[in-house]
Amino acid sequence: METGSGIMWFFKDRGFDDKSIHDMSKKCKQLNDVDRVRASETWDYLKSIGIPERKLPTVIGKCPKILTLDLHDKLVPMIQCLATLGTKPKEVASAITKFPHILVHSLEEKLCPLLAFFEGLGAPEKQLGKMILLNPRIISYSIESKLSQMVDFLAGLGLSKEGMIGLTESQLQRAAINFPEIICRDVDKTLRPNVMYLESRGFSPSQIAAVVGGYPPVLIKSASNSLGPRIKFLEQVMGRQINEVAEYPEFFRHGLKGKLESRQKLVTRKGIECSLSEMLECNHKKFLLKFGM
Repeated sequence: METGSGIMWFFKDRGFDDKSIHDMSKKCKQLNDVDRVRASETWDYLKSIGIPERKLPTVIGKCPKILTLDLHDKLVPMIQCLATLGTKPKEVASAITKFPHILVHSLEEKLCPLLAFFEGLGAPEKQLGKMILLNPRIISYSIESKLSQMVDFLAGLGLSKEGMIGLTESQLQRAAINFPEIICRDVDKTLRPNVMYLESRGFSPSQIAAVVGGYPPVLIKSASNSLGPRIKFLEQVMGRQINEVAEYPEFFRHGLKGKLESRQKLVTRKGIECSLSEMLECNHKKFLLKFGM
């Protein structure tokens, strides 16, 4: 066993098997230099901030480097800073459990610049905290090569030779804060192909900007399994035009097999003419009342 005996017994005491210890040792050579007392202090501290002990082996297994970090100079300041972003007691513990590597990143070199970057977009502090704690992986992305590129891409959506404007500042904020999973995707592998797909289906640049601004997840939904079937249903079954989707982008949020098909059957049977938003924006009870069913 390559791992130092002190840390090995620390892991054994906490239920790690030989394979897990070996894997962690391969992931992080510095574990050999960590003594049992220091590892125990870090373990107890992570427990004290609300991470359930049953989840700690998974947290440490994913990122054993946490045990090599100085508790008072590195871990405590980072966790205290993250705590200022949260509004609920368990948010920080949940973020660490979801993405333990958040603790490895530098407070000064990563978290503070990241906060400043999104503050520069005009993101309110409370929403900023929600975004980072719900999607902690975002801290691992380069502001220069990843996030700035993403914001530039979103800001440029809808720009055409005629000079149509892209997403507004408030739409950019909404996309970043409410749908942080979009910020984590690759522009060239996921987002741009989805935009090109919408273009291929006849959406104009301004309509694409309207759709993305109104419902940002359209950028990461599968073209073949999600966007395509809905557009086909819209045109071939509902007999509607894509400009209606530009007016009501959340059309792409509703389930095809459930909501879209059932409500279309009902309005067809009754001979009702209505907009997409009138048809879809309410719950089933209100829908039935609205159209006298």
